[in-house]
Amino acid sequence: MPARSAFTYIRESRERDRSLHRGNQPPSFRNLCIRLWGTRRLPSCLSASGSHRRNPQNGNAYEEGLSEGWNPIRAYWQEQSPAKREALRSLLTPETTYWQYTHGVPDVTAISPDGYSLDNFYLARPGADEIQLDLFGDYNSNVALYPTFQDCFRTHKPRFLAAMGKERSFFPAAGAEAFRRDIPDAIVLFFDTGHFALETHAKEIAAVIRGFFAR
Repeated sequence: MPARSAFTYIRESRERDRSLHRGNQPPSFRNLCIRLWGTRRLPSCLSASGSHRRNPQNGNAYEEGLSEGWNPIRAYWQEQSPAKREALRSLLTPETTYWQYTHGVPDVTAISPDGYSLDNFYLARPGADEIQLDLFGDYNSNVALYPTFQDCFRTHKPRFLAAMGKERSFFPAAGAEAFRRDIPDAIVLFFDTGHFALETHAKEIAAVIRGFFAR
């Protein structure tokens, strides 16, 4: 993990990760739009609520896809003061990580401890908290691109599948449903689980994905 003094932690820095998930989603949508506008061949979009780094998860491109849980982060966008930054540290605690994995999950025993334990291990590294706070502060640069993404969707209407947990505290269902506004044929599915749907419904979502690409 490069030190903050040697590397600027902004969302743009994650451009090489092409999956549509959480913090990586806006650079991925940016790459998608470049491809759409630069070629006649239309790629497919996949936005699945998943678990770890290489799984596409929680891709959002609409304001209604940001819940009230974002309010402290939005406040930090407006005023990047030490007090506003300090108020975000509660989002980085082991308890919050566990809550993100288990909130909305009917049977929490179905959640492997591997995911949230690994996340907490990485968050506990010296300086990792400051990096996460930097990324929170820069996320508004992604939101500013939402109209561009939406224009791209309206213009090119790529094939699109969203498979997500219906109980997501930070990225509510309205954000997934909004894709249909610009891509009328988008397939949007919700599963009876929480934020990290692949933790409990990997087989079901994999089957949906296979069927989507088989069409």
